Amino acid sequence: MTSVTEAMIEFREVSKVYGGTTAVDRLSLSVPKGQITVFVGPSGCGKTTSLRMVNRMVEPTSGTITVDGQDAAALPAAKLRRSMGYVMQAAGLMPHRTVVDNIATVPRLNGVPRGRARARARELLDVVGLPQALASRYPAQLSGGQQQRVGVARALAADPPVLLMDEPFSAVDPVVRHELQQELVRLQRELGKTIVFVTHDIDEAVLLGDRVAVFAVGGRLAQVAGPEELLRAPADEFVAGFVGRDRGFRHLGFFDDKGLEVDGAASVARSELETARVQEWAVVVDGDRRPTGWASPESPGTLVSGGSLHKVGGSLRTALDAALSSPSGRGVVVDDDGRYLGTVGATAVIAQADRRRAQARRERDARAAGPAEEEAR
Repeated sequence: MTSVTEAMIEFREVSKVYGGTTAVDRLSLSVPKGQITVFVGPSGCGKTTSLRMVNRMVEPTSGTITVDGQDAAALPAAKLRRSMGYVMQAAGLMPHRTVVDNIATVPRLNGVPRGRARARARELLDVVGLPQALASRYPAQLSGGQQQRVGVARALAADPPVLLMDEPFSAVDPVVRHELQQELVRLQRELGKTIVFVTHDIDEAVLLGDRVAVFAVGGRLAQVAGPEELLRAPADEFVAGFVGRDRGFRHLGFFDDKGLEVDGAASVARSELETARVQEWAVVVDGDRRPTGWASPESPGTLVSGGSLHKVGGSLRTALDAALSSPSGRGVVVDDDGRYLGTVGATAVIAQADRRRAQARRERDARAAGPAEEEAR
């Protein structure tokens, strides 16, 4: 029997109109309990307005929003907001308060004694991956990524069942953004919150979302689906265009590299002399067999940089990225310690992806046939 995930938040024919402009147009949507639902779309499509209507920072023009079965409009706005965590683009920390007191803000508003609230705040520093030494610092003394982690800790401080996250990682650099995304995935595995996450980045949406809601300009909900289905079967031309022509490459992120053949006999250079004598592209490794670059017969003795690394056990997308970004046309594969294992070509990755897609299709067909056969019996 198929289980139905209980909804934590329900939008029922919700609209928001400013003057003569419709920001959200008759939105009907369920946000499942304990999952990450991502609102994604271009600027001006109503995704942030929809998020803010959940905690009544914006009031709907019409329609109903329920939170855990209760009509949000019937709840006092301040109480509703304190029952949810909220993380915004700029962390929004109070500059005159230390990190620990910023995190303790909501518990204190809820009547928790200062000592208990600060103890809980210190616990949350560990949860979000921040050292205890930062507890007494002020926001201006933190990096952008650290400030965002404090913002997440503050949102978790009262242990709310719902987290609202409004483009929380868009103001940090790509490396820090990737770290924060991975941290959110880890936290969700451990905590199982209901998260509504707003972004304009489709890559971020498919990475984080259990479900992805694509909004079109004019506040129209264009499609709601799991990331794999969204990339495989866009509902219309708008969704297909927004997801992008390379959605097939994004789709590779759902397949690990199990079964991908790695060429462990590819040429390797270990010294400057060997680098100068290569007859074909060779991976240059250090004394611990960690890749440092490429040697090319066209540039004897020169270390050629470029190309990402694919860690074995990763996705087929990272394997393809490594191959396509490499100056030699072959991706470098490393183990968990970063030591060289071999290389892989784009053709092999795509062939493996085709095999995995065919396998997934057979499994989907078998699952679909199962209930029909059961009913026939």
